[in-house]
Amino acid sequence: MTITAAADGSALGNPGPAGWAWYIDDDTWRAGGWPHGTNNMGELKAVLDLLESTAAAGLADEDLLVLCDSQYVINSVTKWMAGWKRKGWKKRDGKPVLNVELMKALDAALQGRQVRFEWVKGHAGHAMNEAADHRANAAATAFQRKQAPQEGPGFSGAGAPAAAASSPAAAPAASASSASSSAASASSAASATDGLTDSSTGSDTDAAVSRELALLSDAVRGDRDLAGRLLHPKMTETGASGRRYTRDEVLDALSPLVGFDAVDEVCAADITAEQVAPAVILLTYTTSGAAGTVQRSSLWVRDGESWLLRHHQATPEM
Repeated sequence: MTITAAADGSALGNPGPAGWAWYIDDDTWRAGGWPHGTNNMGELKAVLDLLESTAAAGLADEDLLVLCDSQYVINSVTKWMAGWKRKGWKKRDGKPVLNVELMKALDAALQGRQVRFEWVKGHAGHAMNEAADHRANAAATAFQRKQAPQEGPGFSGAGAPAAAASSPAAAPAASASSASSSAASASSAASATDGLTDSSTGSDTDAAVSRELALLSDAVRGDRDLAGRLLHPKMTETGASGRRYTRDEVLDALSPLVGFDAVDEVCAADITAEQVAPAVILLTYTTSGAAGTVQRSSLWVRDGESWLLRHHQATPEM
């Protein structure tokens, strides 16, 4: 028998109140979250709890098919994790892997299991994905309201896995590394617009990371005026095709989920931030989607009290 389940995560503001959920049917699902976390944390925790819950229910010997709208999760487990583990949970540049405790727990939970991952497009009418997304977002919203989330029934007759009650330490804002489809929910969209021009809270690098992630969110990509508030008047971009874009061309082409260089279902991972000058911050990260993997870099400059994107470059990973 193959168990098929959808797993999803949500973070309101990313980072912010966060939730996770896995869903098999209306009688078999679980959800949870944290007062502060990232979308990627939720995506990872959903898969981890699914693995732990099936094991606790005596189903560890069954094949498991995980439906997931996060390329970050799928690539982490199927492509990157083995290399990270060999290098002592370090990335190619020697820096620590983000969400390492969740990654280590996933690695342990996967041992001896027959698990396959299948990417599904988020917010595209897939019934199981929509059900998981709804429950993850509800959990995040509950934490936002300082309420206990609905945890769900889990597997009938099986207790919650021992590790499910524990949550990772509150993640610093700089660890935010995802702007996947869960950011498109209505409540998340409202949070995505908060504080975009106020640099009085958090560090300068936190502010730049927050604005970069905002530019990958539906809330900003679908609002030309809001996106324009984040771009320097002389902003330029070199796209994955090598073409150079002006600020107006970038704004003309921005739209929810699909970037102007055709990276569908944008999912950012491995963000690093470096303040290269008092008023200049360099961000580097990777996006994965239907169009492939792209290495990206962004140069943010301070303009008064705000950080504005001065240049962005995208290079396809060969």
